[in-house]
Amino acid sequence: MKKAKAFVNWGKSVVKVVVVGGGWSGCAAAWAAAKAGADVVLLERTDLLLGTGLVGGIFRNNGRYTAAEEIIALGGGAIIHGMDSVARHKNISFPGHEHASLYDVTLIESVIKSILLQQGVTIRTQTRVTDVIRYGRKIYQVMADGGEVITGEVFIDATGTAGPMGNCLTYGNGCAMCVLRCPSYGPRVSLTARAQVKERMGQKADGSFGAMSGSCKLQKDSLAPDVRAELEKSGVVLLPMPERLREKIALGKKACTQYAIPEYQATLVLLDTGHAKMMTSYFDLADLRTIPGLELARFADPYAGGRGNSVRYLGIAPCDNTLKVTGMDNLFCSGEKSGIMVGHSEAILTGLLSGHNAVRHCLDMEYLELPRTLAAGDYIAYVHEKMDQLQSLTVRYTFSGAEYFMRMKELSLYTTDREAIETRVAQAGMTGIFSKCLI
Repeated sequence: MKKAKAFVNWGKSVVKVVVVGGGWSGCAAAWAAAKAGADVVLLERTDLLLGTGLVGGIFRNNGRYTAAEEIIALGGGAIIHGMDSVARHKNISFPGHEHASLYDVTLIESVIKSILLQQGVTIRTQTRVTDVIRYGRKIYQVMADGGEVITGEVFIDATGTAGPMGNCLTYGNGCAMCVLRCPSYGPRVSLTARAQVKERMGQKADGSFGAMSGSCKLQKDSLAPDVRAELEKSGVVLLPMPERLREKIALGKKACTQYAIPEYQATLVLLDTGHAKMMTSYFDLADLRTIPGLELARFADPYAGGRGNSVRYLGIAPCDNTLKVTGMDNLFCSGEKSGIMVGHSEAILTGLLSGHNAVRHCLDMEYLELPRTLAAGDYIAYVHEKMDQLQSLTVRYTFSGAEYFMRMKELSLYTTDREAIETRVAQAGMTGIFSKCLI
């Protein structure tokens, strides 16, 4: 048996935070913890940060505009501004969505990585955590491939809910060779599960477990010249869906319920995120090539987008509204791990809160719970309430549509008035809370 190696490259702070998972929520958690004054190491099993954010690109649409501006007013604007800096299109509309921005998925990773490094976060890519070392309700160390042991005072589970391959085989249409790249970098391992905390599983409309990622990417060069030109000019192209193909669109399987509306059955929606983002979970390639303008279409991600996509919501941690994992003393969670949530803005919000509260934990401070007078606070609390109430987890929640966006409007939480949002955050006493050093 190989002797374990200890990771000891810490700085001078009294607070040592280990974030496992480098998707949107993990990056936000690492940034927030470092901003609060901690020494932070971010562990990501692949060679790139952002996870499914590498195939996303949509933000500020519908209630996500409100969420983004609240995050900025709360002090977490560095990441939102990073997204804004590489937006290919701003203030565009497509079915069911207004004033959207589309960031360039080919540029965003380097921007966010730079923001983290400037804040002093230690980033360890190709570092796959495989187990935890705990005593009772407390984690002391995590173990990575090769036996390396990494010690911390508090841990954040941002490992997500998608993968490994076995889940896509069991609950989806097989491994679609997506951006998660499980065969190359090893399967996702959940800190929460390794700590022997029972997780919950989301469901599709038919009751089966999981939900498929809601879009694919096409190579722009494979589009007809006029389609590509229009896409790059306006950011969106709507192609009529032939009647004979409409029944093949599997809306009920989508993770993104805000796009599971009739318009997406009748229309093929393409968005310019650097690639051509196609708003379907998968689409048979032979059928796709019968649509005018897509005669030479090829998938950029997932490579097997003609048959399937990644399957998500297969490992949700029980947690409270401070995002501390139930049953553990020093484990927090974020992103899809913290609730049946959809979207980048949602992941960033939960990441900021978990990173901030992780530092508060080490300082014996009262944990921060965002007030329900803010969309951010109401969203987290509402998702957890609904998850506790429902016998099944078939409903997903997002600022950008479906059930929660309707709630935002009913409660007058939705607005695009920045001054009103800043005032609301100030009245809650939360201005700049995520940018304050606590140590």
